[in-house]
Amino acid sequence: MTMFDKSLPGRPSGQDLVDQLKASGQLDALFAQIDAGEVELTGDGGFVPALVKAALERGLQAELTSHLGYEKGAADAAAHANSRNGTTSK
Repeated sequence: MTMFDKSLPGRPSGQDLVDQLKASGQLDALFAQIDAGEVELTGDGGFVPALVKAALERGLQAELTSHLGYEKGAADAAAHANSRNGTTSK
């Protein structure tokens, strides 16, 4: 590990994940859709904003699960003093 390598031992780096996507053909399939104009990278409905949104939502769900002490949809959720109570419109 070099002083610039921020990855943790035993965990795949970002480059490792890209290499896995390349090897599986998924990255080429995505680039083919982008090249064909079927997928936009940026802007409303773009791939990059959608990926960031999905990552943020997943992180927020993980944080809420950690804070509340149970997984979303758990059968014993009502037994907890602080529980998920659904969503409301803005």
